Amino acid sequence: MLKRLRRAEGQVRGVARMVDEDAYCIDILTQVSAATKALETVALQLLEDHLAHCVAEAAEAGGPVAQAKLAEASAAIARLVRS
Repeated sequence: MLKRLRRAEGQVRGVARMVDEDAYCIDILTQVSAATKALETVALQLLEDHLAHCVAEAAEAGGPVAQAKLAEASAAIARLVRS
């Protein structure tokens, strides 16, 4: 995951450099799209890990903790979908 984040960081720095150098707008937009996709991939991996571990463990335990974890995961999914 850190490798993916570093790649996204490099892409964002590249976008900033392109803006600074007044690069062609479409080329900048292409790089913004690539950086966005890289961050989305990180977000989906984090969500998958959270569901597989934190939410699954809470679901096994049951009760209000499980309901809270499910609500938290649902809210996180909604935020990702909206962005």
